[in-house]
Amino acid sequence: MIRDFVTPRPGTSRFIFFSGKGGVGKSTMSCATAVWLARNGYRTLLVTTDPAPNLSDIFGQKIGHRITEINGVENLSAIEINPDAASQEYRDRIIAPLKGLLDEQNVKGIQEQLKSPCIEEVAAFDKFIEFMDKPEYDVVVFDTAPTGHTLRLLELPSGWSSELEKGGATCIGPSASLQSAKVKYEKAIAALQDEAKTSFVFVLKPERLSIFETKRSVKELEQLGIKTSFLVINGVLPEEVVTDEFFRMRWDQEQEIVEEINREFLMEKILYPLRNTEVSGISLLEAVGEFLYEGKEEEIQTAVILEEAEVTSPVVYDKPVIDALLSPKKGTRYLFFTGKGGVGKSTIASATSVYLAERGYRTLILTTDPASHLQVIFGQPLGNEPTKINGVENLYATQIDQRNAWEEYKARILDAVKDEGEETKKAVEEDLNSPCAEEMAAFEKFMSYFGVEGFDVVIFDTAPTGHTLRLLEMPSDWKGFIDLGTLTKKTSDVTRDKYAHVIDTMRDRETSTFVFVMYPEYTPIIEAWRAAEDLKNQVGIELGMVAINYLLPENYGNNSYFADRRKQQEKYVHLIRERFPVPLLGVPLFVEELNGIESLKRMSSAIYGE
Repeated sequence: MIRDFVTPRPGTSRFIFFSGKGGVGKSTMSCATAVWLARNGYRTLLVTTDPAPNLSDIFGQKIGHRITEINGVENLSAIEINPDAASQEYRDRIIAPLKGLLDEQNVKGIQEQLKSPCIEEVAAFDKFIEFMDKPEYDVVVFDTAPTGHTLRLLELPSGWSSELEKGGATCIGPSASLQSAKVKYEKAIAALQDEAKTSFVFVLKPERLSIFETKRSVKELEQLGIKTSFLVINGVLPEEVVTDEFFRMRWDQEQEIVEEINREFLMEKILYPLRNTEVSGISLLEAVGEFLYEGKEEEIQTAVILEEAEVTSPVVYDKPVIDALLSPKKGTRYLFFTGKGGVGKSTIASATSVYLAERGYRTLILTTDPASHLQVIFGQPLGNEPTKINGVENLYATQIDQRNAWEEYKARILDAVKDEGEETKKAVEEDLNSPCAEEMAAFEKFMSYFGVEGFDVVIFDTAPTGHTLRLLEMPSDWKGFIDLGTLTKKTSDVTRDKYAHVIDTMRDRETSTFVFVMYPEYTPIIEAWRAAEDLKNQVGIELGMVAINYLLPENYGNNSYFADRRKQQEKYVHLIRERFPVPLLGVPLFVEELNGIESLKRMSSAIYGE
């Protein structure tokens, strides 16, 4: 039974990790699970390291960076870990024992090194471990699980091999300072691999892209010896509210996707219906928990047909301004579409490429996203080189193989140190197995398309994050960032200049436009806002435009259920206007998943006009 994955065995604590992309509802599911456990007499702690925590909103009380008892729920406490505070605590712990051993200049160099974005992930895991050793709790529920990327950081060979004995650096701190953490991390990872102690739960939506991304994440954890316990398919459209042809077709397609999920994932699953409003407050959380773990169906009222409903578009579309952001002004225009998984950025980027190509601009769209489905969207195979898209003049696409990019990058770096000693070559090879090296390899592929000749517009589906860009701005005297390090001085000057040129191009608003894609719900909005602030403050890149996806169509859903959903969307469009003082592009919910050139042409006409 599903409840066996969340209830602790006698005499031992259980750890439950909820994972999933932004906006799929993992916070709701983790909160509902925590409330259900506490109501059943288990002493429960709910922990989130999500940089955009919304536990305070869900429970209707201030929580913050301290353990807080939840009002009205006996046995339940919660904490919202502040990532910046956790990162500083981690840095302080690493630096403290070195201050008496190293001079001020060396200590300062290590402090610079510890500005690595990888530190945020490891610091979060440090906090996870702290709460995995709390015997006063029967269950600890973690909202936002450590990713495979995080866990691989902790398995860096240069962290735990003989390099620890020799000194040196890794992307999570100086080797010598990591000695004391070795046993702690190994114990924690062993607990994650123990199904009697730990459960991993993935939350996804009934969308095909969700299937791709969940498969990738499940496989990545399996390679680390961690099994997924069960899935929650969240936001399934209830048949009772389907009162017109548009939503009947949507419902039929969702049912096909649910059947596909059942075929693809051989594990237990729970289908949770899309509600007419968001879940907040204890009573609604209790209802969700009883649905998940006791099978108590929630009564969904058949939607009341509205004779006349006032429906207005919540987004004001400023076509001249948006065209100016998309069209070339001087040389090539670079467009970056970014956002959390599942928000529809690949589809919107593809529709934009069709729009620009049809306006006469020679356009290239590319991605290094390993879960990308550009080939499915365009309905034709794509390779590592630009491929002409059938049926659209001026349009080309490429889907870069991230594994190949990494192999090419490793070969180039190892060639640069071929004349160095064996110890140096071994250390560089170990660093090249870091997830940080994978990110830099992917970014190098991105960079190769800056200055590519023959295109008026280059569209990047899945822009490099602030995390990736900050890797490239690290001090150049540290070996952990391989190509900028002293071990490879033969290439570092050229590479540094190349990185600087690319980042300067991204900062130039006359040349580049960053577009954040989101849908009108709290989590994707706040996460996008934080990412945009990170790009601005850490890298100096300004947001150009926001695309708001999945807006309810004006001519359908004319009943009480969708009227409630529209009110919620309007509230969040207002929040988007407050948080993002840039032009907004409204993208309606389409009846079908948009695959093929004809559907992309329909979408480009709907969002950009003829």
